[in-house]
Amino acid sequence: MDRGGAEKQVVLLAIGLAQAGHDVRVVLLTRDGPRSESLRQAGIDVVLIGKKFKVDPTALIRLTKWFGRWQPDVVHTWLFAANSFGRVAAKRAGVPVIIASERCVDPWKQGWHLAIDRGLQKWTDAITTNSEGVRDFYVDHGFSPDKFVVIPNGIEPAAASELATGIDRGTAFARLGVAEDRKLILAVGRLWPQKRIRDLIWAAELLGTLRADTTLVIIGDGPQRDEMLRHRDAISQVDHVRFAGNRDDVAAILPHANAFWIASEYEGQSNAVIEAMQAGVPVVASNIAGNRDLVIDGETGCLFELGDTGKLAEYTHEFFNNPQWAAQLATAAHTRIANEFTVEAMVGAHLALYQRLAAS
Repeated sequence: MDRGGAEKQVVLLAIGLAQAGHDVRVVLLTRDGPRSESLRQAGIDVVLIGKKFKVDPTALIRLTKWFGRWQPDVVHTWLFAANSFGRVAAKRAGVPVIIASERCVDPWKQGWHLAIDRGLQKWTDAITTNSEGVRDFYVDHGFSPDKFVVIPNGIEPAAASELATGIDRGTAFARLGVAEDRKLILAVGRLWPQKRIRDLIWAAELLGTLRADTTLVIIGDGPQRDEMLRHRDAISQVDHVRFAGNRDDVAAILPHANAFWIASEYEGQSNAVIEAMQAGVPVVASNIAGNRDLVIDGETGCLFELGDTGKLAEYTHEFFNNPQWAAQLATAAHTRIANEFTVEAMVGAHLALYQRLAAS
């Protein structure tokens, strides 16, 4: 229950199912986290199994017993550890419908990870994912395409009202320590290799040198924080690149950004990009499967080839020189999110899947 995209979608789905009248529990294998508070406020029980190490047979026993006591109609597991422990425990407990979920292109998985995933397909009625790119990745690694059901991420409508009634531009810039006369670029994500933060810093320095009026603010934390700070200090300056750590006010700050960047080398479907598009901020994203599901190049944002920091800076420079074009992209992006990526659609698609599988 950390502040990740998959965790956020679990929370939105669980709350949506509970509001539709279904009896929902969220079971955590290893530890709790900040996103559980929203579940508890919605009256949803959060159950902690307490897995102590990677291969903890006692956790499997506890999880199997818990399923046996509660006797759910559907167990839906998310991410590798839960997909592994959860499917085995659900099968042993006699759960009628077992569904897994893969949320990201996962090049980090070694052969044994994929072998476990493939082996557990025989006990799996469906595998949900949030993008065609994730499905294609797993199909390329020997998974059955018939198992996959693509359900795009949803963004809650409450975010729209929060954006409309949020803080003013001066307050937003002051919170980030940025002068109000500068162009603000935001990036939001965990500071680890997948996100290619180094590319963002290089592009921000290129753009800052070219224009002398831009600041990239990177919101998030992670294991590469110290390394990326050292990299920033070696090639750039604080006026060009700032690190803001984890924040709870991103939704209020986001509408005041002049551009949004994501340079990831792989994604499932980025909640941060969805939220930027909803907020009407023009997006420049790496040209990878997960981002292509959201950003239509030249229509709802711009895509650059992975690692091409010059193109990332160039597109953003064009945004600032041609604000009318940037506004057209942002408006089209906002409309697409409003029409295609709602929580109602996401919850409804899951519920239809559960009901279809339970009926059969």
